[in-house]
Amino acid sequence: MFKKVLLSGVQPSGKPHIGNYFGAMKQFADLQEKYESYIFIADYHALHSLQNPKEMKKNIINVLLDYLAIGLDHKKVTLFKQSDISEHTELAWIFDTITTMPYLMRAHAYKDAEAKNKEIDVGTFNYPMLMAADILLYNTDFVPVGADQKQHVEIARDTAQKFNNIFGETFKLPEHLILKDVAIVPGTDGRKMSKSYGNTIPLFAEYEEIKKCVMSIVTDSSEGIPKNVYAIHNLLRPAEELLPLYESKAGKYKELKEILIEDLEKFIAPMREKRKEFEKNIPKLLKILKKGGEKAKKIASKKMEEIREKVGVKIY
Repeated sequence: MFKKVLLSGVQPSGKPHIGNYFGAMKQFADLQEKYESYIFIADYHALHSLQNPKEMKKNIINVLLDYLAIGLDHKKVTLFKQSDISEHTELAWIFDTITTMPYLMRAHAYKDAEAKNKEIDVGTFNYPMLMAADILLYNTDFVPVGADQKQHVEIARDTAQKFNNIFGETFKLPEHLILKDVAIVPGTDGRKMSKSYGNTIPLFAEYEEIKKCVMSIVTDSSEGIPKNVYAIHNLLRPAEELLPLYESKAGKYKELKEILIEDLEKFIAPMREKRKEFEKNIPKLLKILKKGGEKAKKIASKKMEEIREKVGVKIY
């Protein structure tokens, strides 16, 4: 029996936080036995926000360390770097030629940039086509995402369907995979956890940093149970265990935060230490990434040959 294909990626644009982990990254590790998994570092996507070569190189290695520290096994998962596979950008161009501007104007990132009156670069406008190429090149069945990323998979499906209608059956229609319990992870201020809001708890934070973040969680003095503290705590412990604890300490926000600090430290510490161990041998990690890229390249190259034939540019 062939395993279904799962694909996802993370941009090397900064430190991951527990929202990234529970929203998507945890699924990468949990599902690596069940699926043929392709997990990549989305370095070309990161060029939107990061245009510093030294920082980019450092961040790429950091994402690789993050992947291994959360438990991804390179013998079970194909880990690779997006920019190593030129077929991603080639296919994105082909998708650009069959996609209208009004369609791309529906994308959340574009609408958000427009609403904020930002100067919008072409990459921000058509990045959904690169994302569609990322997904569709590998005959992907499932894409694990946070609830706010669901649109990306829908755009990939629409693009696959449009291409199939024009050029003949070529692409599978992928499905999104969202863990319902952690569809959107709350930040320390109650909004969605996001680096842009400055409301995160870093995934590999040291104890003092965890303490500082938790103590900054916004609470409402009218609440018996502080909902923002509880929402984050609920990622680590089930409701049947947490509710009696919170009810017994109603109004004791400092005590509840202290318990959350200890639970976060228990959760983060093993991954943090594992990451430090991996960091001792970067050359070995780069070999793992290069080998994964070679495997991904073979699959992407074969698919691209089929696509070139379908669109009519392959003549010898």
